Amino acid sequence: MSIVTVQLGQCGNQIGFEVFDALFSDSHCPQKFCSKRENEAYQASCKERFFSEEEDGVPVARAVLVDMEPKVINQTLSRAAHSGRWKYGQHSHLCQKQGSGNNWAYGYSVHGPRHEESIMNLIQKEVEKCDSLSGFFIVMSMAGGTGSGLGAFLTQNLQDQYSNSLKMNQIIWPYGTGEVIVQNYNSILTLSHLYRSSDALLVHENDAVHKICAKLMNIKQISFRDINQVLAHQLGSVFQPTYSGEGSFHYRRNPLVDLMEDLVPHPEFKMLGVRNIPQMSENSLAYSTFTWAGLLKHLRQMLISNAKMEEGIDWQVRPPLSGLPTLGKMPLSKELHFNTSIANLVILRGKDVHSADLGAFKDPALYTSWLEPVTAFNVWKTQRAFSKYEKSAALVSNSQSLVKPLDMIVGKAWNMFASKAYLHQYTKFGIEEEDFLDGFALLEQVIASYSNL
Repeated sequence: MSIVTVQLGQCGNQIGFEVFDALFSDSHCPQKFCSKRENEAYQASCKERFFSEEEDGVPVARAVLVDMEPKVINQTLSRAAHSGRWKYGQHSHLCQKQGSGNNWAYGYSVHGPRHEESIMNLIQKEVEKCDSLSGFFIVMSMAGGTGSGLGAFLTQNLQDQYSNSLKMNQIIWPYGTGEVIVQNYNSILTLSHLYRSSDALLVHENDAVHKICAKLMNIKQISFRDINQVLAHQLGSVFQPTYSGEGSFHYRRNPLVDLMEDLVPHPEFKMLGVRNIPQMSENSLAYSTFTWAGLLKHLRQMLISNAKMEEGIDWQVRPPLSGLPTLGKMPLSKELHFNTSIANLVILRGKDVHSADLGAFKDPALYTSWLEPVTAFNVWKTQRAFSKYEKSAALVSNSQSLVKPLDMIVGKAWNMFASKAYLHQYTKFGIEEEDFLDGFALLEQVIASYSNL
């Protein structure tokens, strides 16, 4: 089944390009750990999901590109075409001459209705090329104007027009010390709208990815391209094909549906995060060896201590003793440190994958009391290695990890709202104080629900 990707704004288009490039590169890199037949099945499965064939034999990304300024889309189309390996469709993009000026309201209330018909027609054409549609993957930032405002508007439209297809929004969480003065307003409005219309939000924090580039990839002067390549690697490690079940050598047909079934058991909880191990530069990789036991021990501790990478993990954090009743209020250390999960999915790729022991992820103490580990934990596997790593693991988790950053953004936005700072920029495009109050109320409820796990 196929996934249609919608790339929105500067951020969404630049990341989208890196994702397709990473998917294509991985599916065409030589493989030592699986048979030729398995590798061909993997390539075919990747292609069906993300690319359609053109007459000249060059795969075409199943994507629609939208931005309100032409520069980034022109660069993105050109980079794909010049790669000579894959490209975007000739008529798969819409760009205009005037951006959104980092104003969510302008993207949502002006650009959205103005270009709704053109964009939905592009999406429909892309859907018609799919033999079978798994759903939509929408790549956007939440701090600017076009990606966030137009992204929220389009996700609502997709929910109305394709109510039976799943929608997953991949959103980029802004730097804590961001360069856009109204990024917290934009973020509040984006998140609260997406919470109503999207099936899952896959969140990447710029600050966390920046640290990975600096500490693990040893990049001295970090560019957005470096950050986007780390993001693309993480997304590829989730979306590339895996076997449909234990002992099966058939690749799963419907990755979006499977992700939702495994990770979103209740619509109140739909914020997902990704962690990967290992992540390192080519130079370091040459001197490294990995065991599944070592990788999974680190990955589990990253989960429970809410670390985004394997460097600097707090090994003091322990799950509360399972099976014992909690007396009164939970101890302070639990509240501060331990990251309780609703659901976890571990994706293993590479050599001897069937020998990996995942028992430590099935500990009931890791999960909320209303879900059994047998329901809350799932694993996907394939012997086919991903990218340059002989063994690699990705963890997609629905947990408390975003409570703190969400609480911070809501707090900062509320402080500005209380003094009515910059509100006129939104009200002149039809976003009223009531809309902000609705957004605050919804996100406070999300924070409370996750905090009470």
